[in-house]
Amino acid sequence: MTQPLRLGIAGLGTVGVGVVKIVRQKADLLSARVGREVQITAVSARSRDKDRGVSLSGYAWEDDAVALARRDDVDVFVELMGGSEGAAREATEAALAAGKHVVTANKALLAHHGQSLAVLAEDNKAQLRFEAAVAGGIPVIKALSEGLAGNEIKQIVGVMNGTCNYILTRMENAGLTYDEAFAEADGLGYLEADPELDVGGIDAGHKLSILAAIAFGTQVNFDAVELEGIGCVAIEDIRHAADMGYKIKLLGVSRMTGRGLEQRMAPCLVPASSPLGQLEGGTNMVVIDGDQVGQIVLRGAGAGEGPTASAVMGDILDIARGIDLPVFGQPANELKKANGTQGATPAPYYLRMRLLDKPGALAKIATALGEAGISIHRMRQYDHDGETAPVLIVTHKCTRSDLKTALGAMEATGVMVGDPVALRIEEV
Repeated sequence: MTQPLRLGIAGLGTVGVGVVKIVRQKADLLSARVGREVQITAVSARSRDKDRGVSLSGYAWEDDAVALARRDDVDVFVELMGGSEGAAREATEAALAAGKHVVTANKALLAHHGQSLAVLAEDNKAQLRFEAAVAGGIPVIKALSEGLAGNEIKQIVGVMNGTCNYILTRMENAGLTYDEAFAEADGLGYLEADPELDVGGIDAGHKLSILAAIAFGTQVNFDAVELEGIGCVAIEDIRHAADMGYKIKLLGVSRMTGRGLEQRMAPCLVPASSPLGQLEGGTNMVVIDGDQVGQIVLRGAGAGEGPTASAVMGDILDIARGIDLPVFGQPANELKKANGTQGATPAPYYLRMRLLDKPGALAKIATALGEAGISIHRMRQYDHDGETAPVLIVTHKCTRSDLKTALGAMEATGVMVGDPVALRIEEV
C-alpha cells in the first residue's frame, strides 16, 4: 500500500492556514490526483494559542522550526515563515541536509541563498520547490522550467508586485496623489510591515532574480538587479503618460545581452493597449518570449490565501507524484555565474523637470542631452508658475549610462529646479 505523504508546516499565517484548509477540505481530491494520501503530521509557528480559524488539534506542535524540519514523521517541510535569514534559512537547510523535500513561498530566501540551497538539495537528493514564491497563484515557475523547457528564452517582462500596481492604478483611475494611494493601500493591509519592500521594488526584484535564473540558466544574483521604486511617480506623470497613450507600471525586465544578464525592476511607461497596460488593481502578469513559442502571457492573482496556497499545494502534489527536477531547471553545479549589466539595452525615456523661467534655460538642457548623444523625440512646455516652467521631454532610444551622463550635465547647468523624473519607455 502506498504510504501517505507527510507534511510539516512551519508558519501559520495567511498562506499556512490556506494550505491546512486545502489539505483538510480536499483530502479525497488530492488523493485521487496523486494516488496517495496527503496529510499534515506536525506544525510550527510563533504562537500556539492564536485563533487561526482552523483546528490544529490533530497535529503535533513544535516551537522550533528546525526541530520540525528534522522530525522522522515529516517527508516534506513546508516553509511559510518568510525572511532570508534566521529560522527560515536554518530550518530549510536542516530539512535539505536530512534529505527531506522542501516547499517554500519565500522569495527573499531564494533570492539571497538560492544557489547554495539548490546545491544542498541536489546533493541530498531532495526536492526544493517554490512556485508560490513568484507571482502567487500564477504557475510561472512550472511554465518556465517545464512547459517552455524546449525554448531559448529571449526576455521576461512582468508586473510582479500587486501592491504597487494597485497604487498606480488608483492614482490613474481616482486621480489620487502617490501619498493618498499609498495610505489607502496601507489601510487595506496591502503593504508589507516594511513598505519599502513593496514600493521600493525589493519584493518584485527578488521574484525577477528567481525567474531570470531559471530562464537563462544562471545562478540567482539578486545583487545585480537594478532597483527603483515608485515613490518618484507623481500624478502629473500618470496624466502625461495617458496623454501619450501609455500607462506607468512597476516593471521587471530580464534579458541576456552581449554584455551580460540585464535585470531591472523600475517604473516604466508601457503602451496602454498592451496586456501589461491593461492590467488593473493587485493582479500580476508575466510575459515570456521564447524562440519557439513566441510570446506567452500569464495573468492572475499575485497574492492572497487561496492563490498562494494553491501554488504551494501544486508543488506538494508534484512531490507526491514522484516528479524529480533540478531546482532551477538544470543541475545547480551547471548554472553559470552571469555578468550583471545595467541599462545595456537602449530605449526611449520620459523626462519631467522644472526649469528656471529665464532665457536660454531650455537650450542648455537640449545641449546637455545632445552632448551625451541623446536626441529629443518630442518636447512640451507647460504653463509657468511665475519663476519656474514645467518641461516634458521624450527622448529617442538611448542607454541608461548615456542618460545618466546627460542628467549630470543638466544638473550642472544651474537651470533645473529639484530632481528630474526619468522613466524608461518599454514597447511591450
